[in-house]
Amino acid sequence: MDAFSSSSFSKLASPTVTLPNSKTISTHPGPSHAPHLNISSVRMENKPQTSTTTTSKTKPPTSNIQIPSLTVSSSIGAEKKAETTVTTRMFDTLNDFINNSIDPPLRPAFDPRFVLSGNFASVDELPPTDCEVIQGSLPSCLDGAYIRNGPNPQYQPRGPYHLFDGDGMLHSLRISQGKATLCSRFVKTYKYTTEQSIGSPVVPNFFSSFSSMPACLARGALYAARVIIGHYNPAKGIGPANTSLALFGNRLYALGESDLPYAVRLTPSGDIETLDRHDFDGKLLASMTAHPKIDPDSGEAFAFRYGLIRPFLTYFNFDADGNKHSDVPILSMARPSFVHDFAITKNYALFPDIQMEIKPMKMILEGGSPMILNPAKVPRIGVIPRYAKNDSEMRWFDVPGFNPVHVVNAWEVDDGNAIFMLAPNIISVEHALERSDLIHGMMEKVRVDLKTGLVTRQPISSSNLDFAVINPAYLAKKNRYVYSGVGEPLPKISGVVKLDVSKGEFQECTVGSRMYGPGCYGGEPFFVARAPENPEAEEDDGYLLTYVHNENTGESRFLVMDAKSPNLDIVATVKLPQRIPYGFHGLFVKESELNKLILNNITGGIVTLKRKTKKGVKNEAKNKYKKQFIA
Repeated sequence: MDAFSSSSFSKLASPTVTLPNSKTISTHPGPSHAPHLNISSVRMENKPQTSTTTTSKTKPPTSNIQIPSLTVSSSIGAEKKAETTVTTRMFDTLNDFINNSIDPPLRPAFDPRFVLSGNFASVDELPPTDCEVIQGSLPSCLDGAYIRNGPNPQYQPRGPYHLFDGDGMLHSLRISQGKATLCSRFVKTYKYTTEQSIGSPVVPNFFSSFSSMPACLARGALYAARVIIGHYNPAKGIGPANTSLALFGNRLYALGESDLPYAVRLTPSGDIETLDRHDFDGKLLASMTAHPKIDPDSGEAFAFRYGLIRPFLTYFNFDADGNKHSDVPILSMARPSFVHDFAITKNYALFPDIQMEIKPMKMILEGGSPMILNPAKVPRIGVIPRYAKNDSEMRWFDVPGFNPVHVVNAWEVDDGNAIFMLAPNIISVEHALERSDLIHGMMEKVRVDLKTGLVTRQPISSSNLDFAVINPAYLAKKNRYVYSGVGEPLPKISGVVKLDVSKGEFQECTVGSRMYGPGCYGGEPFFVARAPENPEAEEDDGYLLTYVHNENTGESRFLVMDAKSPNLDIVATVKLPQRIPYGFHGLFVKESELNKLILNNITGGIVTLKRKTKKGVKNEAKNKYKKQFIA
């Protein structure tokens, strides 16, 4: 969720070495160690640790990903490994000195003893493991997979750490004929695999590592030295891919807005594999939002990126086959702003330009957060045609006091002459990074008149709401219902409410709710239609899915709720074999979509192998590749 892009770094050479296919081993201390970390007096050793979780009943297929490693079989390779071990220890010692003497994590928001306590602590990877349905039954329309992304640092942080900095881990519940299988896997980003092969963290945490000039100089110099000697090549990516997932162009992506998307796949056994860092045939050169919008009718995807240098905002889209179209630089955005989410309608894309700005130099010189509140700035909404060729077609509308981080939906009215936007307005948005317990999300419906320029706002609920979703079939269309997480306080979600946004002003819009109970917290819900192929189905005829953790017992469960009922009645509960840490965003992939993904991966893999065959790769690789995907 950070603002850095891999394009901000020069391309430096790094050695390329591969590790023979082997079972992935978790390399971070167990979660129970997090609350006891004493950074000021203890040097943490980063040693690989095998998982203690339940063994899968189904042997996961061998990963086809080549992982950078310094382990080679030759005597020369052994010498290089020994040399690298020495340099790694040297860098770790210098890093410890910075963390203990120059910039210790004094603020709770950056102290891993607090940030990674309780169910925010990391977990080991879990191979596909059968789960028990302990209440009700799983509806047949849920055949497929519910996957949620979130931060899960591979190594216990040695120094300052922010929740947004953790390595991405996908938690997938594969459902088939009423049975469920859970699998938790890291997104094998370039950052993750490189740090795993070296044995310690390499990339500084953007949100927490540069809080003062001494810290910036020290950590910046240490990172530059690693790049120069070949430990790391930032041109290959710096992001953790820890925020969300998206499905478009017959590919499934793990996303984080600091890097390119990472293509992932689910095997028939329920395992998760990372395929590649995807640049769309070289057309996506920098980062991409973690919140692309996929048109449910056309299959097109719309996205953007923001950054520290001009253009501060760039808009682009993909066709239904996943082919990227040209960038549209938004030059009318005069300064780097925090643009985490946006919305689309039938004919437009809408960008909230809030009061939070990115000012890294002010952070370095004065300390604090990289996201700075500019009280003199008037928030605004930018409206640009979906298929605009340049930003001359962008129009900005001032909306004083409106600071949404997430956007729920938008649609057109009055023959396209006005637009409604649904979003939680974040009160005290300046606390969004360091004191999320102090912010309050008030759901609002904003109307923008494109003819007169008049903007009006209607509060929908006074509750503290965020991580809201709708029936995905209604994206970019007028919707009636919103399902939102209840922050008590954020980032924990104590329940979910159902809102009827068609109600008039001063009317109670909450028409359904379910609180998880004392000590129980969930995350963003996801709506799945009961009969998605039925055009006559009602908007709220479906189910809400989410993971919920019980802090009293230490157990996590998967809940299925009836989205139509006033109490959001529980239809099924699945007991999970491992706890699921609190995270960010997820999605549901239908069985039919999973089958398309498998076929697409087979086709794409064969094409790639044909190209390699021309360069001397043996044809036997093709059959091996096909067997792996079909097994």
